[in-house]
Amino acid sequence: MTLPRPWLVICRALVALALAPLAGAQEGATLPVRGLCIGAPAPDRVNDLVRFMREDLAPAGVNTLVLRVDYKYEFERHPELRDSAALSKGDVRRLVTASREMGIQVIPQVNLLGHQSWEERAGKLLEVYPELDETPWVLLPEKYVWPNPDRLYCKSYCPLHPRVHEIVFSVVDEICDAFDASAFHAGMDEVFYLGEYGCPRCGGLDKAELFANEVRAVRDHLAASGRSLWIWGDRLLDGRTTGLGEWEASYNSTHRAVDLIPRDVVICDWHYERPEPTPVYFAMKGLAVVACPWRQRDSAIQQIRDMRRLREHAGAEVKERYLGLLQTVWGETDAFLDAFRGGAEPDAERKDEAACFKAVLQELRAIREP
Repeated sequence: MTLPRPWLVICRALVALALAPLAGAQEGATLPVRGLCIGAPAPDRVNDLVRFMREDLAPAGVNTLVLRVDYKYEFERHPELRDSAALSKGDVRRLVTASREMGIQVIPQVNLLGHQSWEERAGKLLEVYPELDETPWVLLPEKYVWPNPDRLYCKSYCPLHPRVHEIVFSVVDEICDAFDASAFHAGMDEVFYLGEYGCPRCGGLDKAELFANEVRAVRDHLAASGRSLWIWGDRLLDGRTTGLGEWEASYNSTHRAVDLIPRDVVICDWHYERPEPTPVYFAMKGLAVVACPWRQRDSAIQQIRDMRRLREHAGAEVKERYLGLLQTVWGETDAFLDAFRGGAEPDAERKDEAACFKAVLQELRAIREP
């Protein structure tokens, strides 16, 4: 069997990875990014998140916090887009002040392109501006199930709508200004609806080019203010060739965008069940990459160790592209913090996330204190 060329590169890298010993705490094996991605807290839990940063994140060497804000902020330029339990300017100021004191970079996230709905409910952007919907003919169901005849997972906005960037870039600018952020996370994962034939603007156009052009538009807008762009990496992987499937990778041909996007976009490469070797693929493509586990402890620890080995043994041109690790937390932040602290009994999923992150912190402490 002849493997596609990129995967030959990965296989060779994996052989080297398996044979290479892991050095203790040599400089080449440290991770520049040691992070957590978590939802914005409710306003009355901001102090709990500050305490978490001070007592748990900073002592373990965590230096990056991707905060999934979306529309949970009291926007002034677009107050109609404020979601419930929105953070105030004062709330954000407390988070930013505390993060600076502890050497933690906060990167705000607002989902762009995809994830504009969830199950039966439109997200705030499409609720207020339904004309931006890529697939307005797909109606949100009374009770969501998957699979469904429309293959509806989450709605997307149309990247070619004449008003979409005017609105979303204003949101991006305001949230970045509030957090005094030098980087912004645009999400852009699990985009199932793009270039659909019913759309009068982008219907039938090349999906890879549509995706890449939206990445470039966001990147260029941020760059004008000296900010960098982070995105999830799943749409840049070929789900069929790799066997990764349509969730961790693409079935709708967006994967070719990996060769079309700017090389300074940071890729957050999420894999939740196994420590897939795709960071090698992104790095070989010239992109900086962060490995992103979720709730599988063994997989998360392996991803940390893999990234350290790659940084230690890769050539000079590539090694600095292996940035590190960003554990993801999905669901309510309050439940995760309660699970981590051993407070109110959360559901099993939150317990798994907390247990995984405790193992990650232990591994990060070991790197710092050989």
